[in-house]
Amino acid sequence: MSTHSDGVRTSAGTRGLTVGVGAGGFASADMTLNIGPQHPATHGVLRLKIVLDGERIISADPIVGYMHRGAEKLFEVRDYRQIIVLANRHDWLSAFANELGVVLGVEQMLGMEVPERAVWLRTLLAELNRVLNHLMFLGSYPLELGAITPIFYSFREREELQAVMEEASGGRMHYMFNRVGGLKEDVPAGWLGRVSAAIAAVRRRLPDLESMLIGNEILHARTRGVGVLSPEVIHGYGVSGPIARASGVDVDLRRDSPYLAYGELFAPGGPGRVVTRTEGDSLARLEVLLEQTTVSLDLAQACVDRLGTLPQGPVNQKLPKVLKVPEGELYTATENPLGFNGYYLVSRGEKTPWRLKLRSASFNNVAVLGEVLPGTLVADMVSILGSMFFVVGDVDK
Repeated sequence: MSTHSDGVRTSAGTRGLTVGVGAGGFASADMTLNIGPQHPATHGVLRLKIVLDGERIISADPIVGYMHRGAEKLFEVRDYRQIIVLANRHDWLSAFANELGVVLGVEQMLGMEVPERAVWLRTLLAELNRVLNHLMFLGSYPLELGAITPIFYSFREREELQAVMEEASGGRMHYMFNRVGGLKEDVPAGWLGRVSAAIAAVRRRLPDLESMLIGNEILHARTRGVGVLSPEVIHGYGVSGPIARASGVDVDLRRDSPYLAYGELFAPGGPGRVVTRTEGDSLARLEVLLEQTTVSLDLAQACVDRLGTLPQGPVNQKLPKVLKVPEGELYTATENPLGFNGYYLVSRGEKTPWRLKLRSASFNNVAVLGEVLPGTLVADMVSILGSMFFVVGDVDK
């Protein structure tokens, strides 16, 4: 039971209603509504428990765990070659980027140096994977707002890049191309030329998609000023990636804590730059994602150009039959398409990790919904939910 200034409300039991009489004599009711656990407005199985007063959300509680697979416990009974196949699946839109955190951490604990050609190939594939991730959200977010056409354009561009990713790795979603010490194998002959052509095609046609989003009156009406996140809330909930940068939080691990070839790419005069906005609303988050796609295409082309100047050579290190990591612990963080991915690896000197804790970006991006949804209208809920850019598997692991 709760008391409001406009009258006394009494609980209506299991029906999810709180009924009372307002100051004007009108009966009112708070309704508890479950969005999910299977709902077309979410990227996976998420449940939102919201309490409504009319059309306005009073409280929102994101409930996760419906896809939990216990990956972190499975890491402990797989060796360092096998855990890669588990670690790339939690965010199915960023599989290559997911693999990187594991192999970079293991290589650092081994003191292993990766061939230069593998470093640049990894950077190239990571940026192509970033574009694939962003294009999915650039198509699906308008779809959630009722715009059907953009997703056809975004998938057209995705197919251009999927073709070259599949040619190199053999996979369309779970590439399994990283290995401790480098990559599984070298790329096919002529592959760099085909990548360059695919990048050029996507770059040439991207304005078609952009024209449907930027300046669209309906999309602007649904997103401008909706779901505003302040920098203080971003910091409080540990939100990262495009969502944080849309609120003016200028943080990107590729620039601030470089790994792979990002130190050179984000150096002064390089193609790398961090895209930010200050509005912090749903529209700003979409704009950051769109501009980041262009930047990643620039980074990918820079990698292709650099690889064209490198001599042919190995792309991996020869490993012992049984790979054991020295005793110790290490935290490795990468800038995944959706934000920070952190791997906390603890080794007891065995062939399997003693502990491998994954810090995924989507968990924090979903947690902040409980802060941003109260006070908004039900009609704005999907607009806010879609602009958080999360994958539920990345939450549950």
